[in-house]
Amino acid sequence: MSVQYNPNSQPSPLAWRYSGNQMKRWRTKANLTREELAAASNYSPDTIKSMEQGVRMPTPRVLDVADELCHAEGLLSAAKEYLQREKFPARAQDFLDREKEAISRWAYDALYIPGLLQTKGYARLLIESRYPPLDEETVEERISGRMERQAILTERKPPVALNFVIYEAALRSPLVDAEQLRHLLEVSRLRNVVIQVLPFERAISAALLGPMVLLETRDHERFAYTEGQLGSRLSVDPDLVSPVTERLSMIRAEALGRAESDRFIERMVDQL
Repeated sequence: MSVQYNPNSQPSPLAWRYSGNQMKRWRTKANLTREELAAASNYSPDTIKSMEQGVRMPTPRVLDVADELCHAEGLLSAAKEYLQREKFPARAQDFLDREKEAISRWAYDALYIPGLLQTKGYARLLIESRYPPLDEETVEERISGRMERQAILTERKPPVALNFVIYEAALRSPLVDAEQLRHLLEVSRLRNVVIQVLPFERAISAALLGPMVLLETRDHERFAYTEGQLGSRLSVDPDLVSPVTERLSMIRAEALGRAESDRFIERMVDQL
């Protein structure tokens, strides 16, 4: 099985489309124009249109405003409970569902600190700089979702075996501060977590192909997940899982060991 997400062809989450459709129906019934709802909720008419079409998630604010103006008696506001669950981009949903079932997770990141290892400050910088830009409420939801997802580090029983290889370029980003580097050192002390650094001088061609994740579930299925600017792919097909496994293994072999990686990061902290 292979699930490939293309933002131009895949449908938005069902909760977005249903809530947006209901908002449009109530607005039409109340003879409320899109422009009037936009002005009252402090959004542009185009943003309201994209929410009604299910392209963007209807935010709690617009649902509450629409509920009041359309006299929906709480029926529109009630959708907030279901939409709050959509704290991640649509293209990540299938992957995150599998991550919740994982007993082991290998990952390589070339340009960014992995989401499971990010501080709130670093996550905010990444999410706020996204283009096209996100509205403030969506930014806060994405940050909250990312922090909640980090429960996999410490709260799962039995613990999930986690291995992260981070290319030096990600650590040297101007977005990475001393707090983020110290957080990596703190997380690396967990018994179930291994963090390795791939220095510039040890980079191999496989390390330049972008991020990769390999998940193993309780049923011992292995899923490979790759992501790029134009789409992402989650697959259990051995023909796709096998090369990802081989590339991750090659990268891990070239990366510094656990203790060496800690010393590498400690030197970076001292240099700041």
